[in-house]
Amino acid sequence: MKKEIAKILMVIALLAVVLLAIDRISGMQQREEAAMVRDAVHEAALTCYAVEGMYPDSVEYLREHYHLAYNEERFLVTFDAFASNKIPNIYVTERGAGAP
Repeated sequence: MKKEIAKILMVIALLAVVLLAIDRISGMQQREEAAMVRDAVHEAALTCYAVEGMYPDSVEYLREHYHLAYNEERFLVTFDAFASNKIPNIYVTERGAGAP
């Protein structure tokens, strides 16, 4: 009887370790995807500056004129443009994951 309980506890412990590993991998993937969106916005802003001589004032401008695309339902991009000659602060968060 004790051996059966020990086996059950081992299986439960192994299952817990697997579930924790899956959760950690999923979190890393989400952070990497958000970083890719941030990099895409950053590159589009740099392209705009190279072409027009000034940084854009909004993400919408980049979408319209530089074909920036990302999953807007999943990611929230905060674009803080404070001067046309300074690169904007770009924050990307996954919707429902908290403030930028």
